[in-house]
Amino acid sequence: MALAVVLAIGIAELPKNGASGPSGGSQTQPSPLTRSAMQARLAGSPAVLAALHARGGELLELGGGTSAWQTQLKTLKGWPLVVNKWASWCVPCQGERAVFQQASTSWGRRVAFLGLDSGDTSRSDAAAFLKATPVSYPSYYDGSGTLGRAVTDSSFTPVTVFVAKNGSKFIHQGPYTTTKALERDIERYAVGA
Repeated sequence: MALAVVLAIGIAELPKNGASGPSGGSQTQPSPLTRSAMQARLAGSPAVLAALHARGGELLELGGGTSAWQTQLKTLKGWPLVVNKWASWCVPCQGERAVFQQASTSWGRRVAFLGLDSGDTSRSDAAAFLKATPVSYPSYYDGSGTLGRAVTDSSFTPVTVFVAKNGSKFIHQGPYTTTKALERDIERYAVGA
């Protein structure tokens, strides 16, 4: 009974469509982009970022765990980085997918993006999730969640990690409900830091 009361209060406090939320800005979701529209917007990206765009929407195996992840990050050294940890069953992750699609396409010539599927026990569920709303960057499969906890200091999803060129990190726990809020944090924590 107490749980039902807490849930009812929580739902009543959620912002209505178009209202400002905790991440700021309108709650209206951006329209999804097609794969070809993303590629057109990202044409001419620097080589290291173009390599990520070429694998956009793919779910990759990361044999070697944390050391393989660190090797991947070394290839991106000197570039601002945004890592989005998600899982296909995570409703807030589903809600922020179009936001990440828009922001990664807008910033993808200056900022590296990576996804980390942390917690899906089925690769097919994760792949279907990526296919439904593709993004311009690859995601790595972390079925055990071990890498996700190491990268984000959290077992929850979604979590976004911003890494500046100088290596400083900022971790945002929870979903981004607007492109404006995500882009503000990209500017603040990845590009401007």
